[in-house]
Amino acid sequence: MRPVAIFRFSPTEGPAFFADWLDAQRIAWRLIPLDGGAPVPSDPREFAGLGMMGGPMSANDDLPWNAPLLSLLRDAVAADVPVIGHCLGGQLFAKALGAPVMRARVPEIGWLDVEARDLRAREEWFGGRAAFTTFQWHYDAFSLPPGATRALTGAFNPEQGFVVDDRHIGFQCHVEMTRPLVETWLAAGADELPTVTSDSMQTEADIRRALDERVAGLNALASCVYARWARGLRR
Repeated sequence: MRPVAIFRFSPTEGPAFFADWLDAQRIAWRLIPLDGGAPVPSDPREFAGLGMMGGPMSANDDLPWNAPLLSLLRDAVAADVPVIGHCLGGQLFAKALGAPVMRARVPEIGWLDVEARDLRAREEWFGGRAAFTTFQWHYDAFSLPPGATRALTGAFNPEQGFVVDDRHIGFQCHVEMTRPLVETWLAAGADELPTVTSDSMQTEADIRRALDERVAGLNALASCVYARWARGLRR
């Protein structure tokens, strides 16, 4: 099988549980560190699928890899090469499909609940879960792309996940978290954390509360997502 291409936008936002899951399934993957100057591939058919991680920048920033990556994502959809985007990756995917990315209604940081209201998406992608707790750390948000199905919604930013052609999925939230990744973000983003928890933003102490249990629950959910996504991988 061709490898899955994993696009990294920041050294602090690696593939984490996404790579762990691929390794456990013996699915080859190749890291493409755009933050390190790696070029954007020209043909999505070189890969079994395309995965995009998070990053602190905006999908609207004028970065050298932005335009070629958006073009690659559109080509991937046209060629039935499955795409998955996590947070910034989801924003870039939405933008590639014609949806605006703008400042979020409110920032979201910490463990927050989302709902899967679309019954098909709930059963197909989320193991039948009507709602679950995921991890958030973002200031921008996307609108629903034309032709996409709203797969997840939340109390503060309504677009938390979408599915396209029953093959591609984009997230505003993070489903790839591991304890080391949470620890990395808490250290790197310490000055962004509130001193008092609000409805949409949590303190470091509240993010750490029951951390292993929360990560384990999220990994179980992500396993359902990744297994459904992997069904479309090109051989």
